[in-house]
Amino acid sequence: MTNFSVLPLQNIVNRLDEGLIRYQQNINDLQIRDGLIQRFEFTYEISHKILKRYLEYISPNPEIYDQMNFQDLIRSANEYGLLMGNWTDWKQYRDMRSRTSHTYDEETAIMVVSGIPKFLLEVKHLVKVLQERL
Repeated sequence: MTNFSVLPLQNIVNRLDEGLIRYQQNINDLQIRDGLIQRFEFTYEISHKILKRYLEYISPNPEIYDQMNFQDLIRSANEYGLLMGNWTDWKQYRDMRSRTSHTYDEETAIMVVSGIPKFLLEVKHLVKVLQERL
């Protein structure tokens, strides 16, 4: 890998931020809420991929990240000072994402939306740290 860009993550984080602001203006708008949840889903997916790619990018042995489980990936990212949160936080985000994949009901939607502000702070931090280091 010769080039690394944070731009895809930055763009998607901005979209999630816009969605959250719009949802907070009218929390009764279920269409906006559903769109916010979808934005969370793809922001989570992209953040996970960018995190892994960055660790591979800076590693003298990038292959170790190919077989690393998610928990160890988050621990490695913390060792490099990339994240605000720890494994418990990222496990929560992963669980939020998993629940939206398998079950979608009112309770799940409320749970996911309530966790988005904390997740948004986390991914904004990740973008900032990556931009500073590149």
